[in-house]
This record gives sequence, C-alpha cells and structure tokens, in this order.
Amino acid sequence: MDKSAARAAIAEFLRALGRDAASEPELAETPARVVDAFADELLSGYAVDRRALVALGSTLAQTPAGIVALRDLSVATVCPHHLMPGLGHANVVYRPGTRVLGLGAIARLVDACARRLVLQETIAEDVVASLLELAGARGAYCEVTLVHGCLSARGACQANARATSIVRRGELSESEVLLSLGRGGCSA
Repeated sequence: MDKSAARAAIAEFLRALGRDAASEPELAETPARVVDAFADELLSGYAVDRRALVALGSTLAQTPAGIVALRDLSVATVCPHHLMPGLGHANVVYRPGTRVLGLGAIARLVDACARRLVLQETIAEDVVASLLELAGARGAYCEVTLVHGCLSARGACQANARATSIVRRGELSESEVLLSLGRGGCSA
C-alpha cells in the first residue's frame, strides 16, 4: 500500500471537484484522514487471515455443542460501486462441528469479512463459508442488515432504508435460527 500516493490522489480528487486542500484550512488534513480511514480501518479486513483467525479463536470440540447465536454484531463496510460506507449489524447462528469458536472470534470474523470493498451479500456468504469450511461447523447462518450511504445520501436518498442479506447452509433449520435469534415461539 502506498499511502503517500493515495494522499496525493485524494488531494487531486478534491482539486478536480473544485476544492483545494492546500488553500482551504478545513481540508488541509483531509487527504491524510481519508487515506488513514480507508487503509487502517475501513479496508482492514484485507489484512486478516481468516484461517488463522479461526484457528487461534477456537478450540477442538470435546463433545457435540448446541447452537451458538450472536446478535447485533456491528458491521461497517464500503460499497465497491460508490466507495461509500454501509453501517448496520449482523446476526450469526451456527452449529459447531469439529471446532467451537470463541464469541470474540465470531465478531472478528464478521469484521474481517465486512471491512473490504465488498457487496453486502458477499459478507453474509463469506461468514457462512468461513464457519463451514474453516471452523468445521455443521450448519451456519448469517444475516446482515445495513443502511447504505449510496442509498441514503445519494441517488434515491432513502435515509431510513435498510437492506438485509441472509445466507443459511448446512444442518441448521429455519426454525432453529428463529428460536436462536428470539424470533420464534416457546420451546418446551
């Protein structure tokens, strides 16, 4: 990554839009801030090795574990079409197989899949694939709900619109997911 070239590109981008970071005090640090935000935070998922994350954040299953569910995990991503953020949350449910992941590892996995130039649908798919393929889960579900900057601040300008993507694969029924997320009826 060439942060110096990226800062120069952001400064040139601003000049092309009729703003000059060199002569407008409020824009003086903008190129550096934008580059740091993208390189160190918004696109930090590219630097994460998901296989290593799962290996370090899990233990071998001693006995068959029940279903694990995490709700309302914060998600921040960047739309690859407009380079605008999408913010929201993810719900993850999985049935462990060979490995049981720590709760923090699941949160870091969602973050690693999201903090990229990626479509929302791909985030959910990547989380489920990682749980099944890297953690040996018998079943996995991921639901991602986001407010997209490209939908709320431009184009259709729908500030309250939320988009939801859902992926479920393996040995995990819809009713198990709903119960795990507190959306089903009573279980006896």
